[in-house]
Amino acid sequence: MNYKLKFIDLFAGLGGMRLGLEKAAKTVGIESECVFTSEIKPSAIITYLENFNENNIQGDITEVLPLNIPDFDILLAGFPCQPFSSAGTRQGFLDTRGTLFFEIEKILKDKQPFGFILENVEGLVDHDKGRTLEIILKKLQDLNYRVNWKVLNAKDFGIPQDRKRIYIVGTKNYLVSLDFYQKKQSKLSNILNQDQPLLDTEFTRIILSHYQVEQLYGKAIKDKRGGNDNIHSWELELKGKVTKAQKELLNLLLKERRKKIWAEKKGIKWMDGMPLTLEEIASFYNTNTLFESNNLQEMLDDLVDKGYLRFEYPKDLLEKITRDGKAIKKRQYRTDLPQGYNIVVGKLSFEINKILNPNHIAPTLVATDMDRIAVVDGQGLRKLTIREGLRLFGFPENYQINLPDKQAFDLLGNTVVIPIIECIMERIIVQKLISIPNQTYKLSPVCSK
Repeated sequence: MNYKLKFIDLFAGLGGMRLGLEKAAKTVGIESECVFTSEIKPSAIITYLENFNENNIQGDITEVLPLNIPDFDILLAGFPCQPFSSAGTRQGFLDTRGTLFFEIEKILKDKQPFGFILENVEGLVDHDKGRTLEIILKKLQDLNYRVNWKVLNAKDFGIPQDRKRIYIVGTKNYLVSLDFYQKKQSKLSNILNQDQPLLDTEFTRIILSHYQVEQLYGKAIKDKRGGNDNIHSWELELKGKVTKAQKELLNLLLKERRKKIWAEKKGIKWMDGMPLTLEEIASFYNTNTLFESNNLQEMLDDLVDKGYLRFEYPKDLLEKITRDGKAIKKRQYRTDLPQGYNIVVGKLSFEINKILNPNHIAPTLVATDMDRIAVVDGQGLRKLTIREGLRLFGFPENYQINLPDKQAFDLLGNTVVIPIIECIMERIIVQKLISIPNQTYKLSPVCSK
């Protein structure tokens, strides 16, 4: 019997879920067919059409009626997670209306397919103290699915990236196990190309003038944290010359500004990094410094002029009334309190914010900063290539993204890890085939364990 598995691909993105299902179906020994695709991002649609034999992609899923979707066996959805509305009642989360999960729920209810796989960020587990996940699971179970979920990490599936995501699966007849044999971890060097064009900018020249390339493995370039793995702008003197005393002052301020005692003294809600007044800084600088200095004010003002520090009011968590009359709490400047000196921080302050260690794995890659990740190549630095980015999610070598790097990485940072989808889908497909008389199937040695 030649069975063809039919599926739909919602919030399709680059089609990573589809690739995982198609590979699993091929391993098991059956054909598969995508009968419906939905995606709204233009750059994703362009890339999807270039890589799949697809004639039509539907746009906004909220505008599609379930009756206009062909019958199918499996629903795929890496759906965006939005806060659920409690509808202003004391009962908390009553339903999923107003969220994109509700669209999935409607389709499952109307079409009653055999199974589904949903993927989301790890934070869904604890969102609203677990109530969001609880209501999702309850809604799926109410549709007569046997549902299971687990947070899985890409690094345990042969992908050199520390990427944890929650996977929610369900079928009509079987509780699918999400316990897998953990593969040996891969190193980043296994997916990197060699002898690629290097960066030659003022920024990279400054870094390489201060460090040997081997010293840069795993370094982050940011002014928000201390520690041996961070390089700060003042260490590179990116904004101007800095004396030894000023460097020590900045390193002390970096740590002190996070202490809760300052929030208590100011009478504000603690935040991670508060401006401190001259008097507050003097109270710890004079006792910690190795450099004699009677010109603390002068040093601080010089660092403000160069852009290493900002002279600003502290922020407090205050209630604000919106135009529609709702009260929300928001960080706002307290202009009734004295101004102080604060480290100038910004996640995207520099053209490179992370240099990957080829002997380890990559951190979780996100859309906002993938284009600011660098690797060591020979004796220089370069950006991560699109091909390397694809490999960090398990895409096949023939997959193409013909977009500028920033657009490509924006799509990649929101995609799924294909080997994980493949292993989960193999188990779901097998359960479907078990229900079909005389249908044979094969199993891969990794995913079946």
